[in-house]
Amino acid sequence: MYAIVDVKGKQYKVEQDKLIKVDKIDAEPGANLEFDTVMLFSDQEVKVGAPYIAGAKVKAVVENHVKGKKLIVFKYKSKKNYRRTYGHRQQYTTLRVKEIVGV
Repeated sequence: MYAIVDVKGKQYKVEQDKLIKVDKIDAEPGANLEFDTVMLFSDQEVKVGAPYIAGAKVKAVVENHVKGKKLIVFKYKSKKNYRRTYGHRQQYTTLRVKEIVGV
């Protein structure tokens, strides 16, 4: 059984007792979250929402907050002596899916 859920504008395929890494959510580790933006649910048959399935939910618990890999951004313009270097490190929240409730 799996579902596709929309979390903060991005879609994730979730299964029960699996970990997913989503963009940072302001919640303490151990907090219970509930997402009702289920776009697809598959058990014996597949149900597709338009855009969401009414009554379907994904229940998850926050495991921890992690940082992603550091990215180096280098900008330059040729022959103009313009160079800029900066980095970015995305913050993520790791969620453990506890239950997928379909209608």
